[in-house]
Amino acid sequence: MKKAHSAAIVALATIAAAPAPVAPNGKHYLSQPLVTSIYTADPSAHVFGGKIYVYPSHDVPTKIPDDDLGNEYAMHDYRVLRMDRIGGPVTVGPVALDVKQVPWASQQMWAPDAAYRNGTYFLYFPARDKSRDKNGLGAFRIGVATSKSPMGPFKADPQPIRGSFSMDPAVFTDTDGKSYMYFGGIWGGQLQRWHNGHYDPNGSDTDLHQDDKPALMPKVARMADSMKQYAEAPRDLVILDEHGKPLLAGDHDRRFFEASWMFKRAGKYYFTYSTGDTHFLAYATGDNPYGPFHYQGHFLMPVQGWTTHHSIVEWNGKWWLFYADTQLSNKNHLRNVKVTELHFNPNGSIRTVDPFVN
Repeated sequence: MKKAHSAAIVALATIAAAPAPVAPNGKHYLSQPLVTSIYTADPSAHVFGGKIYVYPSHDVPTKIPDDDLGNEYAMHDYRVLRMDRIGGPVTVGPVALDVKQVPWASQQMWAPDAAYRNGTYFLYFPARDKSRDKNGLGAFRIGVATSKSPMGPFKADPQPIRGSFSMDPAVFTDTDGKSYMYFGGIWGGQLQRWHNGHYDPNGSDTDLHQDDKPALMPKVARMADSMKQYAEAPRDLVILDEHGKPLLAGDHDRRFFEASWMFKRAGKYYFTYSTGDTHFLAYATGDNPYGPFHYQGHFLMPVQGWTTHHSIVEWNGKWWLFYADTQLSNKNHLRNVKVTELHFNPNGSIRTVDPFVN
């Protein structure tokens, strides 16, 4: 058992030619891929025991064409990245969890997250269940798996979290020890199919096409002490504009699309997310984990590739932004995780990061 587990740790072999020094837009990349032995995306970074662990999606090659449902993102397992320090060597772990090991899931192990409590590591993940909609696809649910090691392997619970739906779980633990899950994503993430509180298998595959109405908001629910279920029904996390009104669905440069991530700095709560089809990372601030949150601006400009999904973590007295682009493949569904330092202004605002330099 130990021998097999050790053998599954891969060296940093190369899946592509040496990273291009110049991007297709003629500029240089701000940072380089953390690993080149596998394709990785949607990085959720955490500090456990002084080491940095990154829980990414594991992109795989496919001949499925790009579409608005994200069917080309056909990931089926997870592998954890570990490093002693940012900028140092990165270890790629063995398979931590495969969709075949999840009794309720059928396909598409999309962006995960992780948490730790009382000696147990928790892996949270979205996947389609075994139901079928008008496209022959299942509904997204959120599952949980546990391990005594941050690298796994993880054992999945036999059923998804009760009351869970959509995708992109992100679990934030506050300074008082309470934990909250933030989740949701429109288009392929199916959040628009839950706008009335019930799943519509024949609902819209993109958005509600009501640009003058409040945008679909991300969801938040406090976790039970077990960290395996919600302690309450999910509620909207409301993002307000400069006039104190909810952001509108037609405000594509600012409205929520996917990729929730929460962190706390100097007593202020930062809810960060992707705008999706306009390719920004944006943030809003509030004074409690539920909000409301007030929109503040963009903090990452569009990367190379369609999707942008991230995490933000404090390590060694600095703040770090983990993100991904398509430098290695130049294909939307084959991405590579990167990291760069994140800087704050004296008033707490985040300085905007450009993923390219001249």
